[in-house]
Amino acid sequence: MMQIITLGGTQIFWVLLCLTLYIFGGENEKEAAFIALTALVMGFFLSEFLKAVIARPRPYEVLSWVKHTTTVGGYSMPSGHTVAAFSGFLALYFKFGRLWLFMLFASLVGVSRVCLGLHYPSDVIAGALLGVLCALAALKVEERVKCFGLCNFERLE
Repeated sequence: MMQIITLGGTQIFWVLLCLTLYIFGGENEKEAAFIALTALVMGFFLSEFLKAVIARPRPYEVLSWVKHTTTVGGYSMPSGHTVAAFSGFLALYFKFGRLWLFMLFASLVGVSRVCLGLHYPSDVIAGALLGVLCALAALKVEERVKCFGLCNFERLE
C-alpha cells in the first residue's frame, strides 16, 4: 500500500495531474496547475541543493534493522517526495479548498517514505516545511503574474 501512496510525491504523478488540470479544466484548474508546477520546480531545485549540502545517508544505508523494499540514489534530507506532495497538494488547496483533505494526502506521502525505510521522520518534516514554503511562494508568483497581466488564464482555454 505504501508503494502506491508514495507515488503521490513523484514527478510523473504531478506532471500528469497538472497537464490534465490544464488541458481539461477551467480557469481555476489552470491556475492550480500553474501554482503547483511553479511550487514543484522550486521545491525540486531547493531540495536537491539541500540534499547535496546536508549529505545525510538514507536510513537503510546506516541502520541494519531498517527494512526497505527498494533502494534509491541520493541523500535523505529533505524528502523530495514530501516536498513535492506538500507543495503540490497545498497548491490545489489554494484553488479548491478542503485543506484537511489535501494535507491528509500530502501527509500520507510523507509517512510512506518513512514506512518504506527511505527517510527519517525529520527528513519528512523538513520536506513538509519546504513544500509549504514553496507553495506559498508559488502562490505569490501567480498573484504577481496575474497582477501584471503576464498571463490571462481565461484566454488560454
